[in-house]
Amino acid sequence: MAAELSPVVRLLRDLVALPSVNPAFLPAGDPRTGESRVADFLVATAATAGLDVELQPVAPGRQNVMARLRPTGRTRRRILLAPHLDTVGEPALDPQLSPEIARGRLWGRGACDTKGCVAAMLSALLRVAGSGARPAETELVFLGLVDEENGQIGSRTYATLAHKPEYRAQLAVVGEPTRLEVVTAHKGDVWLRLRTHGKAAHGATPHLGINAVHRMARVVDVLETTYRAQLSRRSHPLLGSPTINVGSIRGGTQPNIVPAECVVAIDRRTLPGETESAVRREIAAVLRKAGLAVTFDNLRAAPCPALETDPALPEVAALLAAAGRGHAIGAHYFCDAAPLSAGGIPAVVFGPGDIAQAHTSAEWISIASLERGTRILERFLRAQP
Repeated sequence: MAAELSPVVRLLRDLVALPSVNPAFLPAGDPRTGESRVADFLVATAATAGLDVELQPVAPGRQNVMARLRPTGRTRRRILLAPHLDTVGEPALDPQLSPEIARGRLWGRGACDTKGCVAAMLSALLRVAGSGARPAETELVFLGLVDEENGQIGSRTYATLAHKPEYRAQLAVVGEPTRLEVVTAHKGDVWLRLRTHGKAAHGATPHLGINAVHRMARVVDVLETTYRAQLSRRSHPLLGSPTINVGSIRGGTQPNIVPAECVVAIDRRTLPGETESAVRREIAAVLRKAGLAVTFDNLRAAPCPALETDPALPEVAALLAAAGRGHAIGAHYFCDAAPLSAGGIPAVVFGPGDIAQAHTSAEWISIASLERGTRILERFLRAQP
């Protein structure tokens, strides 16, 4: 006879069965896109448990989910548990939308990134609510965010409201698979498009033209050698060095035409304190010194800044203690923690699962990690005044 599933495992199974693929990754109108099914399910689950539920409009058909457990007295502090509700996805990964439990793991799209965090965070909050032992002055809030996998409009929208008393918080615990480590710093990301310009000519008389692809080849070489070496000389104690990657290149139309334009897309991972404008100036200076000229375009409406939160903050120290960790760590990826931090809410990253399983063709999370993460979060929430 199969062992009965625990409430948090059942919750995760039900969440994985509800498609919530970010609309950026599938054609418009695909029935698997959007977070609304998961949001509706979470609203019903939280309301049944007696939490105060609010939907925060972000974009048409997309809403952040807020479920509040109010304190017994006046609200003087607020803790956010903030996982995201969307997943990556593509047609080839359809089977991932049917959750399976085997070998001590729950398999399925989003199980690790980050519906495991959704299940653990909401379950921890529901356990505290069900015990009747609410904090005296700390409001505990589950905040399910939309669009982390693309533009982070969910966290950015909440951050614009963080100055208001009803949204201000002393800490946001952002749900990502950190192997139950507490992450207080992560790299940021700037995506840029660089263009070189030449002059078109017939391929039979290339001396009459200027080859933009050749110019770009020199640009790429400088970025991947000189500039990469320059970045390697900087270091952050938790994050190491910033990085540069030339991820795509496109130039020309056919072999018998000298290309008049070439375009590359680059990924520049940033350290705390680095800004997009400073990165652009720095790259331009490196190329100018090499005698090369490019024009710049942004590939994102807004870059993701790097995160750095003081691990000595009382709320962060309390999470470290609940997790049994002696120190915090850094992460090379970026997430919703940075926009919330930029809005004035100190943020850390924490959750069950391993980032190595995120976005994979056979995504899974360890049930033991899920259960332990839920206990840690419950212990942390019960420690709030």
